[in-house]
Amino acid sequence: MSAEASGPAPAAAGCLESPKPSGVEPGSPSYSLKPLTPNSKYVKLNVGGSLHYTTLRTLTGQDTMLKAMFSGRVEVLTDAGGWVLIDRSGRHFGTILNYLRDGSVPLPESTRELGELLGEARYYLVQGLVEDCQLALQQKRENLSPLCLIPTVTSPREEQQLLASTSKPVVKLLHNRSNNKYSYTSTSDDNLLKNIELFDKLALRFHGRLLFLKDVLGDEICCWSFYGQGRKIAEVCCTSIVYATEKKQTKVEFPEARIFEETLNILIYETPRGPDLALLEATGGAAGGGGAGRGDDEENREHRVRRIHVRRHITHDERPHGQQIVFKD
Repeated sequence: MSAEASGPAPAAAGCLESPKPSGVEPGSPSYSLKPLTPNSKYVKLNVGGSLHYTTLRTLTGQDTMLKAMFSGRVEVLTDAGGWVLIDRSGRHFGTILNYLRDGSVPLPESTRELGELLGEARYYLVQGLVEDCQLALQQKRENLSPLCLIPTVTSPREEQQLLASTSKPVVKLLHNRSNNKYSYTSTSDDNLLKNIELFDKLALRFHGRLLFLKDVLGDEICCWSFYGQGRKIAEVCCTSIVYATEKKQTKVEFPEARIFEETLNILIYETPRGPDLALLEATGGAAGGGGAGRGDDEENREHRVRRIHVRRHITHDERPHGQQIVFKD
């Protein structure tokens, strides 16, 4: 059992017993109610088994419950050894005393310990410490989490559950090299890596506002999907099939500007009210319309997905001799 000492206890008439060395157990278990005399300078406190030495000046310096207890207006419970008994946990009582001494204390980093200290400060009516703890807890709630957690989709069912369980817009990157049937072009590996790096950068920048998902099991090689309010809003596929040296090759592209634009577009779905049509039109998310057909246009917009497919499929070789081109459907 440890004891906190504010200083040596001088012998004086009317004082409580001089503090005993650290580790001394409280006196015999016979208790009595004794009023503290106004001349008592040093006080020995037993708070839930935690021993503390302090002065009446510290205990009565602020308008708290401790001041009422030790100002002589009320009786306090003491044992035969002169230890004043307080039936509370002593875990944070040292912090309470330090606040009464200095007017401020370093607060715990842990939210749980901060809540415990707040409870003790309320019990002892230390209003300044109560306000400091409340402000610290509020800042912890308002601050964005320092962790950027990116779920990895393991099945279509899990993807649907994640989309349904979040109120945030969603950005998903699907990259799966095992879907490739052909060799890659010389720049494809670099571009695939650039797509993954861009995903990581966007996740760090917007992780408090958007939910980022990673899919490594899908049927594409590299594809971005953007969701708002549980439905797909846009899609950017980054693969194409090209001919080179009389054989097919897979080409992975890096449409950075388009990806970043769609990420910004999806931010308009942050609010639960639904997308702002004027903002959709300004960003290219919806075509303008008016008049009698406006209702039908808006209904069509609700189910429209912007798809930017870089990937192209070919059925025969139409390229001029010695020239590499991309064939479209």
